[in-house]
Amino acid sequence: MAAPNKSNVAALFRRFPWLASLGQRIWRLRQARYSVGAVGVVFDDDGRVLLLEHVFHPHYPWGLPGGWVDRHESPADAVVRELLEETGLSVRVVSPVWVDLGIYNDHLDLAYWCQLEGGELRLSSEILDYQWCEPSQLPELFVFQRKAVERALRLREAMQ
Repeated sequence: MAAPNKSNVAALFRRFPWLASLGQRIWRLRQARYSVGAVGVVFDDDGRVLLLEHVFHPHYPWGLPGGWVDRHESPADAVVRELLEETGLSVRVVSPVWVDLGIYNDHLDLAYWCQLEGGELRLSSEILDYQWCEPSQLPELFVFQRKAVERALRLREAMQ
């Protein structure tokens, strides 16, 4: 059976955003008390931030690369893994920049500043598109992700 076209899946989630909530609730049934997500803030040589358009995010399609932390996996390792899976890019975690309790109070979000190390950009089936965006011109993002970019930018500027 052929895999569904990711644009059609994204359109379905945007038309029926409750499907994403339902899927998340079902997924949570098998998780520990807290689920953990981790994202990476990656800058290019011009200081732009890597953003991805996610298939399964109906409310804020554009966001930072990242995903769920697997059992027995560190959040930093999860960011490296997720970036490689979603984009084909290799990164090195430089520093944590933001940690927050998620909107459901049973989920932790962690953000890391990551340095691009190489790889060839190729998008996974979970990603529709990508862009390198000026930090001053970010599209609408989850508040957590916007704060992560702001903090990573300040840390990056302080280290230069």
